[in-house]
Amino acid sequence: MTDKSTALSWRNYYELCKPRVVALIVFTAIVGMLLAVPGWPPFANFCYGTLGIALAASSAAAINHFIDQKADAEMARTQHRPLPKGELSSRQVLIFASLIGAIAMAMLVVKVNVLTAFLTFLSLIGYAVIYTVYLKRMTPQNIVIGGIAGAAPPLLGWTTMTGEIHPHALLLVLIIFVWTPPHFWALAIARRDEYAKVEIPMLPVTHGVEFTRLQILLYTILLLITTLLPYLTGMSGLIYLLTAVLSGLGFLYYAVQMMRKKDNKTAMRTFGYSIIYLMLIFAALLIDHYFPLSLI
Repeated sequence: MTDKSTALSWRNYYELCKPRVVALIVFTAIVGMLLAVPGWPPFANFCYGTLGIALAASSAAAINHFIDQKADAEMARTQHRPLPKGELSSRQVLIFASLIGAIAMAMLVVKVNVLTAFLTFLSLIGYAVIYTVYLKRMTPQNIVIGGIAGAAPPLLGWTTMTGEIHPHALLLVLIIFVWTPPHFWALAIARRDEYAKVEIPMLPVTHGVEFTRLQILLYTILLLITTLLPYLTGMSGLIYLLTAVLSGLGFLYYAVQMMRKKDNKTAMRTFGYSIIYLMLIFAALLIDHYFPLSLI
């Protein structure tokens, strides 16, 4: 195998892992780890937990590639993925996904704790199997019901450090859970024709774009309220509160713009902002944790 073909092969495996998605997952998991302890976390737990969660998320992403390969081949957004292009075989993808998934579980069990490994496994199965195989093609509420799997990373990070489920960790899960529908439905509006083509019943396909825009607006209002809970429960302070309110109003602005402009460009801008928004929220939680601001 030439150097060029070797590099191409590694790029294909790297793409199977959905690195941008996994990066956001790992970021929220790391925030969960750091919020779980008063100072700096134990280095070994931090490293093994981060790597184990990243590998598990990558395994779930690769399984998603395998299951969705036929639909991916028909959608412009995904037709250049390794499986539709024939650069990897189904067997190669399954072996890769199984291998990194097994490594992730073994690492979490041996080096972290059984609770984190168990919750990570449930999250992997929830996304790769329950959501991708069943929910995605069963109901337009697929992303709402299946969103709990994608919302788990900060809880996984928290249990990595403490070995227990804490109410503050569940608040972090709740924020991502409420964030997921307006985030993904904005993309679904822009790509609704492709979803309709492959008969995936995303909300704008089954209930129309206007209804979906309204749902995005309502969920964004709910999200703004939800993000106040860490401050109201004493989990975070003023830095977080200011960030949550200002960035939440920004998200609300985009949701209102979608109601007004009704074009795909605005939908994609909303989708892009939603990613920045989540990063801002979790970064503010982290800053507030280590550098709290006092009115005194």
